[in-house]
Amino acid sequence: MNIKNVYILEDRGILFVNGFDAKEFLQNLVTNDINKVDNSNSCFASLLTPQGKFLFDFLIVKHKNGYFIDCEKKQADNLFKKFNIYKFRSKVEITNLSNEFVIAAFSYEKFMSFKESKDILGYTFKYREDPILLDPRHKKLGGRLIINLEKLYLSLKKLDLKSSEPNEYYNFSHELGIPQRDMDKLSDKLFGIECNFEELNGIDFKKGCYVGQENTSRIKLRNKLSKRLLPIQLIKGNLEEGASIFNNKNEVGKVLINNDQPFGLIKYLSDHFNHEAEFRSENAIFKIKKPDWI
Repeated sequence: MNIKNVYILEDRGILFVNGFDAKEFLQNLVTNDINKVDNSNSCFASLLTPQGKFLFDFLIVKHKNGYFIDCEKKQADNLFKKFNIYKFRSKVEITNLSNEFVIAAFSYEKFMSFKESKDILGYTFKYREDPILLDPRHKKLGGRLIINLEKLYLSLKKLDLKSSEPNEYYNFSHELGIPQRDMDKLSDKLFGIECNFEELNGIDFKKGCYVGQENTSRIKLRNKLSKRLLPIQLIKGNLEEGASIFNNKNEVGKVLINNDQPFGLIKYLSDHFNHEAEFRSENAIFKIKKPDWI
């Protein structure tokens, strides 16, 4: 990413969770440890089914007396509803601010150019009253600014950032092996740990109970992780969601996300998986990349 480029991620949404029980509420639900989240540290986390299957992923950022939940915008309403199902009698207020706040992403080099920055994943500081953070998943995803839409363009001008096509950012994320678009297509189709959330700093195995914790810990402790979500590099043809993936006649996975940045759930320990090979589905030929951070 160019140091002066900024990507306005209009397909990201923002929920705000606050209230007396906000911290405990999130701690009992999500895969990461909310005790680590404060004004100088943000985290990546997910919400799973009780069986440990993926439902939602998001970044959690401390803001004033509550927490910003930075999620995919088209999932914001469903995440809002799911949080409210779990709310019970907790003293928690959940607000959907997706039409008021926006996410602006920029390079790691730009983040490190701020005098307040530190080279620590998730490190967070305020630009005036708005949080800027180093993406807690991978530092090459760069920095993020969460800001009120009304202040966005004046702030970007003062920060010497020029708006660029968001697809550049998502292509870069895909090259890194980190999915961010159409995550709803993964819902209940794979375990959270199969999404590589441990390697992306999204699961804390030392914290107490959370939704889906039992199966997640069992897969980890028994070394049962045999499938992973990996990026697909299309060579020719058309990918179809749910299509089986073959190396010769041996099935090694399925296509789960078939957009411009496709991903498949791959049996990466199989003798038939070789990341240098060309794979096929019914109507496509492609490669599968295993990121260097796995």
